[in-house]
Amino acid sequence: MLTRAGLVLMWLLRLLPLPLLAAIGNGVGRLLYALGRERRRVCLINLARCLPELAAGEREALARRHFQAFARAFLERAILWWGTPARIRRLVRIEGGEHFEAVRAGPLILLAPHFVGLDMGVARLALEFDLVSIYSRQKNEVFDAALYAGRTRFGRLTLLSRQDGVRPALRAMQAGRPFYYLPDMDYGERDTIFVPFFGVDAATITGVSRLARLAGARVLPCITRMLPGGEGYAVRFFPAWDNYPGAGIEADTRRMNAFIEEQARQMPEQYLWVHKRFKTRPPGDAPWY
Repeated sequence: MLTRAGLVLMWLLRLLPLPLLAAIGNGVGRLLYALGRERRRVCLINLARCLPELAAGEREALARRHFQAFARAFLERAILWWGTPARIRRLVRIEGGEHFEAVRAGPLILLAPHFVGLDMGVARLALEFDLVSIYSRQKNEVFDAALYAGRTRFGRLTLLSRQDGVRPALRAMQAGRPFYYLPDMDYGERDTIFVPFFGVDAATITGVSRLARLAGARVLPCITRMLPGGEGYAVRFFPAWDNYPGAGIEADTRRMNAFIEEQARQMPEQYLWVHKRFKTRPPGDAPWY
């Protein structure tokens, strides 16, 4: 019942102008920071381990800004799920389109790390291109159905279950559909190696390197940035990586983490610090959380 009531509220929020919706999201974020003890603790642990050069007060201020950005992005999904295509095009601009056009003729992996705006990015791209991505089912069935319907409402995005393995993604890429891939979460020990991320050994899936090798695919980083003051979002294509895949899977995975870290340092409040990114530890290491 609460989930349905929340979805009705989000449906109504779509009617608000973006600056007002952004202000509400910032307020909700401040409330979540005050009440969300467990996720606040996870966020602060991540920041302390990854950005030890910051003073404790600076990390706390950054965590507060992250909760605000996270809440904003969540509430602004109302526009993605129920807004018009014209409004979404106005809300999210595409940058670096020439980099996409340069490699779109062949198999392509869009490397899309977990910044808060990633849903905005994929929705905007799905208005223009046929895409495929991976989908993790949510525990709450009502929210899961709303999330799935919202992400696929324009018909140009196919969501694959994580349990289906890599074959459907390979077939899609070989058929000319870019694969919007989110490879920077802790999925446990399976198919992972430990490589540095912010100077910390992080269990990292090797799928980008393996898929690029299997499909003969180029890797094109694609990052969505939340703009200040309710100005919307920008989804940016970077140049496709040269010499990738490279000498080996470990080197490729290190390169991926280094790129994500570089981007996260540029807008640290927008990276997903509330995720238990370092839950899986090397043998002998104590748990973080």
